[in-house]
Amino acid sequence: MKHKLFSPYTIKNITLKNRIVMSPMCMYSSYKQDGHIQPFHITHYESRAAGQVGLVMTEATSVLPEGRISHEDLGIWDDAQVEGLAKITEAVHRHDAKTAIQLAHAGRKANLRDEIFAPSPLPFNDSLKVPTEMLKEDIDRTVVAFRDAAVRSKQAGFDIIELHAAHGYLINQFLSPLTNKRKDEYGGTRENRYRFLRETIEAVKTEWDGPLLVRISGAEYDDSGNSMDDFVFFAEEMKAQGVDLIDVSSGGIVPAPIEPYPGYQVKYAEKIKEKANIHTGAVGLITSGNQAEEILQNDRADLIFLARALLKNPYWPKQAADELGYELEGPRQYTRAW
Repeated sequence: MKHKLFSPYTIKNITLKNRIVMSPMCMYSSYKQDGHIQPFHITHYESRAAGQVGLVMTEATSVLPEGRISHEDLGIWDDAQVEGLAKITEAVHRHDAKTAIQLAHAGRKANLRDEIFAPSPLPFNDSLKVPTEMLKEDIDRTVVAFRDAAVRSKQAGFDIIELHAAHGYLINQFLSPLTNKRKDEYGGTRENRYRFLRETIEAVKTEWDGPLLVRISGAEYDDSGNSMDDFVFFAEEMKAQGVDLIDVSSGGIVPAPIEPYPGYQVKYAEKIKEKANIHTGAVGLITSGNQAEEILQNDRADLIFLARALLKNPYWPKQAADELGYELEGPRQYTRAW
């Protein structure tokens, strides 16, 4: 049987050497609080590329200073940040891996000293600030910031862009009726709630012609939140706008109990792939090669996004290859142990 996990995958003009993706994971390590990368970031990302991950995606990288989750987040709101980000892409490309950047804005989940913004003035919990409700000029400024971030992403040498519309951050806040209580053209119906993401995609695509991914939360764990029908609608709209793949996670929009189990989010990726006829990525406690192979062989998703598994083991692809009986070529420097 052909091992699909290690088969190439082409998105638009970019071909990944395998289906293994390093999922974006915040490192909170920009210690100078200026959004710039540190030596740690280069080592962190290059080690996964050396481990033969096909696509290495950076952590959530903020398009505006007030869009950071913390003061230690990476940023891409300033031209001066491009040089550091380019060091990441250069390091990853040395290992025949492709690079992606997740463009993000935390909205009401920003834990900052300064003013924070959201679609509606609703705090996430008792410990975070009440956000300022965004005026139309704030929305327009943020859309432009995403567009400018796409320009800088190209300058830094990234192959793929992902927009972060999951986990209760700003775009997700516009999409969800739990957090969007607006009475204008950005609130109310799901068509209106989608408007901010629509405008963001349109703006990004004016400057970016490479592969474009969007991460969404495929479940909100609240009966008053978006349903699977809503997520399929959003997915169909994204497909019509030229989004190439949807990275399907879940939760984060409101505090809610979640009982994770191996592959607990795969069903959401599977449903969206089937109903919206769009490629998807699966993520969430995928830990073994056999598990990843089953997802791909049964066409439940097209890419495997790994988070904690790659934190534990940067060489997870080798572990999976051994498990599946596949001869994975590794770095020549490691041949004696590979």
